[in-house]
Amino acid sequence: MTKQTALIQMHIAAILFGVSGIFGNLIASDSFVISMGRSIFAIFAMTLLSLHFRYIPWRIPLKTFYTLVIAGILLAAHWVTFFYAIKVGNVAMATLGFACFPACVALFEMLFFKDKITNVEYCLLLCVSIGLIMVTPSFDLSNGGTLGLLWGIASGILYGASVVVNRYNLKSTTGVQICWWQCTVVLIILLPFTITSIPSISKMDWLWIACLGLLCTGLSYYLFISSLTAINAKTASIIIALEPVYAIFGAWILFSEQPSIRTIIGGVVIILAVAWAGLQKQTNNTTKPVIE
Repeated sequence: MTKQTALIQMHIAAILFGVSGIFGNLIASDSFVISMGRSIFAIFAMTLLSLHFRYIPWRIPLKTFYTLVIAGILLAAHWVTFFYAIKVGNVAMATLGFACFPACVALFEMLFFKDKITNVEYCLLLCVSIGLIMVTPSFDLSNGGTLGLLWGIASGILYGASVVVNRYNLKSTTGVQICWWQCTVVLIILLPFTITSIPSISKMDWLWIACLGLLCTGLSYYLFISSLTAINAKTASIIIALEPVYAIFGAWILFSEQPSIRTIIGGVVIILAVAWAGLQKQTNNTTKPVIE
């Protein structure tokens, strides 16, 4: 694979990660149903990837299984809160709130691994905090945009926690195995809460849910990891940081969710901070990413 092809694939992966919020907005079902359905198609996609890469997804050490269950619970909570953020707010607020997760990873690594926070991470925490304050529509919890942002932040915190938990698994399992197990746990957890709703899911909802699982999970993940054979992880982290840009632009075009100048400036602060931090620090989590 050439570097140019890899860069194109990485941008496509970032777009697919970003449009997950757009699909979430198109689906009429609630966030529990969306997350459950996504896990079904994601498991199918990850099984195909396992066959492609000649992995046996369920063959993992017992110790790793326990941490993957915890990571799967966190992923389920992340998906549910993210899609709920879109339902109560909008794509821009949910996505920008979720974009705080790299700062959350730094905090969790300090708390659980006793890692020292570097100057780069201090700057990241400060810039993300400033950006989130700037994009807040109103400091009133009755405001839908504010609620969407708060739920988006909660989603980012949960995803950051899952990334840190998966730090235990990276040495003994592949990224595809991690994703396969996490999606399986998500399905097991959410199915009891959604099984009565399955007959009422419309055909269009199933179509968009399939797109979430197959395109925004399976295809995006495949493009991501295959691109890493030709470009380095720092370059990948910068491109993936553009995910909110693609999501907000898509929502603007499709749903007329025009962001305010304040939202744009705050979003730029967050995105630039995440991209700059990715340039300064390369982690194992980038080379073996966990599912979004």
